[in-house]
Amino acid sequence: MHHYPLSRQPAVYIMASGRYGVLYIGVTMNLPERVWQHKNGLAPDGFTARYRVYDLVWYELFEHMPAAIAREKALKKWRREWKIRLVEEQNPEWLDLFDSLIR
Repeated sequence: MHHYPLSRQPAVYIMASGRYGVLYIGVTMNLPERVWQHKNGLAPDGFTARYRVYDLVWYELFEHMPAAIAREKALKKWRREWKIRLVEEQNPEWLDLFDSLIR
């Protein structure tokens, strides 16, 4: 895996199986590498591979990991429609944002 500008920066992210599909919320210190792992079936939890959740549709960067973890925990408690609204505010077409991370 290559090192990209967003590696080593805490991030919370949402992946989806498609528009309005299955959602997965995660936290990481290396967003490009973690998303690559999900896309290639190498994520340890197996959830994203099992439900074909391969598109990065939203992410938020943080200065420190504790803040990112707190945000992840909060988002996981949100209602599904709130999560969908969050994605659509920044990514109304539900595009896969992975390529924009590695450029």
